[in-house]
Amino acid sequence: MAKEKEKALWSGRFSKAPEEIMKKFGESISVDWCFYKEDIEGSKAHGKMLHKIGILSNNELEKILKAFEEIQEEIESGELIPNIELEDVHMNIENRLIKKLGDIGAKIHTGRSRNDQVVTDYRLHLKKEIALIMDLLKNCMGVFLKRAQKDVDIIIPGFTHLMHAQPISLGHYWMAYFWKFERDLKRLNSALDSADVSPLGAGALAGSTLPLDREYTRELLGFREISKNSLDTVSDRDFIMDLQYALSTLFIHTSGLAEDLIIWNTQEFNYIELPDEFCTGSSMMPNKKNPDALELIRGKTGGVVTGLFNLMMNLKGLPLTYNRDLQEDKKFVLENIATTKMVLEILPQLIEKIEIREENIQKHLEKGFLLATDVAEYLVLKEVPFRKTHEIVGNIVQYAEAKGLDFKDLSMEEWKGFSQAFDQDILEILTPQKAVSRRETKGGTAAKQVLSQINEGKEIIKEA
Repeated sequence: MAKEKEKALWSGRFSKAPEEIMKKFGESISVDWCFYKEDIEGSKAHGKMLHKIGILSNNELEKILKAFEEIQEEIESGELIPNIELEDVHMNIENRLIKKLGDIGAKIHTGRSRNDQVVTDYRLHLKKEIALIMDLLKNCMGVFLKRAQKDVDIIIPGFTHLMHAQPISLGHYWMAYFWKFERDLKRLNSALDSADVSPLGAGALAGSTLPLDREYTRELLGFREISKNSLDTVSDRDFIMDLQYALSTLFIHTSGLAEDLIIWNTQEFNYIELPDEFCTGSSMMPNKKNPDALELIRGKTGGVVTGLFNLMMNLKGLPLTYNRDLQEDKKFVLENIATTKMVLEILPQLIEKIEIREENIQKHLEKGFLLATDVAEYLVLKEVPFRKTHEIVGNIVQYAEAKGLDFKDLSMEEWKGFSQAFDQDILEILTPQKAVSRRETKGGTAAKQVLSQINEGKEIIKEA
């Protein structure tokens, strides 16, 4: 169906048509055409409601519903091509309806404005997309649980400030991201609740003099409730900010994860081997295997977070109610949704296929005096005040570094030279495995505690 010059459905007030540059500047069809299903779904519900209150006859409603079915088929077959002259998805679909049905089609916009129509489309669209993202995230969390269970007995150095700190279970590391994602899931669920409100019936800003049945359209469209205030309804974009914040936080988490794995994959660390399927090579250097998927996850975070700030700046200082600025509320969030879905499809596959290089990790466990805190807490159990134990162990570390020694290399005479509280049993705790197994505090890195987290995580996924 070829494009043609069209007259805007709001043109009655104007003696001159918009300049061509204004048509290009003002169109949103390049962004909102993806709402065509929701626009038709909302229009069908609106039509049924108009029939219920006596605006449309049985025959008129039947013709309108049939025409909408045909229009959707025309769109999906590529027969109906959106026309920039008609600005947006709403006008393109309504224009096609009027061409099919004449005056009957012209009745569909009764009691409705594009102001409440667009936000209805948007909320319907986001509800579907958020639900899909939540499913993808739950799948991702399930992979982290499996990985945690598989790697619970692998010991790695834990870091603060990128410096060796204490030994931890690798399973404990994977569970750290499980819990971050669990909070992301809650934020997405909150965003879903925020979107689950029916705006239809708010009109342009003040409601309608017609006896519109808003509860009926809410029920038809599957919304949880109707909006409370028509002014707020057409200006409200909080539900989009809620989603953008949830996606931004999710990407801050995946970006941090990507950074760790990129570092662990370097020759300097060599803790892991990334799967070939998610790496690429160099056009010049045949030896290269670059962690491109992880770098892109990290790199795309900036765009996702920018989307949140773009929306916040757009909304800052807008007077009630609708302003054309709000047309700019879609591009970034739709891009961010697409990016999120792609990342949540890639990440589980990548995590599942990572190979752990335990022999290389073992060498790193012997660096950085990872057991210093264990030694300090050993002295605490010998009734030495912690601040004093901290100083004593700091002096031992300084001494051992100067001699090129590790804790395990020190003689009992050297230990007692720093404190008479040391005894032969100090030697029993000087392995990373022992250090990890002794960290039995709830939420700690001991295998028993990690397995407890995993079991709790499985219940969360099941309930979700």
